[in-house]
Amino acid sequence: MSANNCAPASNRKKLNFLDRYLTLWIFLAMLLGITIGYFFPSSSNFINSFSQGTTNIPLAIGLILMMYPPLTKVNFAQIPKVLAKPKLLGLSFFITWIVGPFLMFSLAVFFLKDYPDYMTGLIIIGLAPCIAMVIVWNELAEGNRELVAGLVGINSLIQVLFFSVYSWFYIEIMLPLFGINGLSIDISISEVGKTVGIYLGIPFIAAVISRYSLISLKGEEWFKTKFIPFISPITLVSLLFTIVVMFSLKGGMIVSIPMDVLRIALPLVIFFAIMFTLMFFVGKFAGANYEDNTALSFTASGNNFELAIAVSIGVFGINSGQAFAGVIGPLVEVPALITLVQLAFWFRKKYYPTTI
Repeated sequence: MSANNCAPASNRKKLNFLDRYLTLWIFLAMLLGITIGYFFPSSSNFINSFSQGTTNIPLAIGLILMMYPPLTKVNFAQIPKVLAKPKLLGLSFFITWIVGPFLMFSLAVFFLKDYPDYMTGLIIIGLAPCIAMVIVWNELAEGNRELVAGLVGINSLIQVLFFSVYSWFYIEIMLPLFGINGLSIDISISEVGKTVGIYLGIPFIAAVISRYSLISLKGEEWFKTKFIPFISPITLVSLLFTIVVMFSLKGGMIVSIPMDVLRIALPLVIFFAIMFTLMFFVGKFAGANYEDNTALSFTASGNNFELAIAVSIGVFGINSGQAFAGVIGPLVEVPALITLVQLAFWFRKKYYPTTI
């Protein structure tokens, strides 16, 4: 390995440490929430007392804060560089936005048809590609940072504009086509759009304003070395807070249905594996180099669980099975995507030996 490749290795080691232990933090947050809910069942009434309709105010704040740091890290100025590779861009969008949602929809219907709430939650997860942790996975696997930043930027914009339409289409139109008509789901484009506007629109606007204003005032070096490290922990803290609260509301239920976690996890693992390998070999066939191919593959395989959790809470309620499915997502994604990082290196050794 060259000296250039050795330099980022120390950075990846630090990220690897955080990512490995992120699974532990999520597990401990789930355990704490279950413990609170099981031994202090009245805690759910206290938490629900801070609700306005289906929106729990403390959780709404937590979810918005969860979305803010990842969006702030996105350099939207990189988008033109992505547009300079129209072939890769087209392939990425087709697999990410057409194949991906339909694959998750199919897996959800196949594995969870008898569990409609979980099925719907899984469908919602499949409608939003990852705009946060994909940057970490790409970094770990030595992918193209500029390309992944551009893809994240464009996917962020697409989510703001079209997520509500996708949600309405797959839940209200596609499910009946597959013979699932017994679901009692009252959802509209405007309803989901309002939720997306709050949970993604607000942090998106805040991120754009803070990014460009702070860079203008303090400089890009200060922004990257001071501000970004300062706000980065907010995502993890907010995610753990959300998990503790949600699992405390379902403590007794989780103890009685441990197999439900596995039911939700299985189709998610299958989704990650199929999406990553499909995008990788399509990219390889299209002539993408290893760095570009890795960026494309992780962009296609990850999911925006923060948004899925936010939409599920906002539309179906904090106690819904849809929200429960969303919370299980990050616990499954972290070890699964870390495994895919190792798979990426194996693919590089096998299919791109001259880049090692």
